[in-house]
Amino acid sequence: MNIRSLTRGDGVVIGAAVLLLIASFLDIYSIDGASDSADIPSLWGSGPVVLGVVLAGVIGAALIVVARAMPQPKKVAGLDLGQFGIAFTVFAAWSALGNIFDPAGAFDGEGGFVDELGAGLGLILALIATLVMAAAAVATPLLPALKGALIPAARPAAPQPYGGQPQGGYGYPGAQQQPYGGQPGQPGQPGQPGQPFGGQPQPGQAQPQPQAPQQAQAQAQPAGDFSPFWFAVPVPRPLFAEDGSPTPIAELAPGTWYLAVEQRGANLVAQTQDGRRGVLQDTSGIQRG
Repeated sequence: MNIRSLTRGDGVVIGAAVLLLIASFLDIYSIDGASDSADIPSLWGSGPVVLGVVLAGVIGAALIVVARAMPQPKKVAGLDLGQFGIAFTVFAAWSALGNIFDPAGAFDGEGGFVDELGAGLGLILALIATLVMAAAAVATPLLPALKGALIPAARPAAPQPYGGQPQGGYGYPGAQQQPYGGQPGQPGQPGQPGQPFGGQPQPGQAQPQPQAPQQAQAQAQPAGDFSPFWFAVPVPRPLFAEDGSPTPIAELAPGTWYLAVEQRGANLVAQTQDGRRGVLQDTSGIQRG
């Protein structure tokens, strides 16, 4: 499971589920004229409310989150767990609405007792929580604002794409490379190239001078050459085999950094953390590291 694949919509669902659990411990009824010391049951005192509202909402939220965090969602009767979760949240909201309009249920209320009985704070908060939960579950696949990653992708602190070099060393995109055998610049002269391998500074020479062959080599490199770089995807994207097979070999999840090692037209050849390589065909909206 990869929690970095959770979206903002999933975060709203999780927050609504927490609110629903809090509401379940509050009063289910409000009684006009009742004293503060009156023993009014919570939502857990009503079986239909517990099953139709509290448990249905919590189970629905759990199914949505688990389905999103799994690389390949499980399917039951042709539907994945996320779709079952959405159905549970909608059912919970519908049940909560019914209990708001008729908190007494089948109680006949002889003597006019029902007239003084209303929905308590627990039922009201449960209705709000389930409505928010159901709305977020349904709208997440439709609204780009809710599709964004819940946990932003952190920039790699010490990327080691090739050979375990530290950040700023060989292989990290954008790093300034030192000449072979060169020494770092002297204090007070940042960015000054070092001496070539085995070279000694000349007497009277304040700072080492750049070597002409190295300058010519740098100028000979085309500006459009591809350099490996780190990137993250905004939404889950399939990674296809390099041989052109239509079956994905992996799924790139938002919130995780991947290494682009080659460019093929509009496609990128990406490498996952476990070393697998494949072709990313949809490169729209990727975030470069």
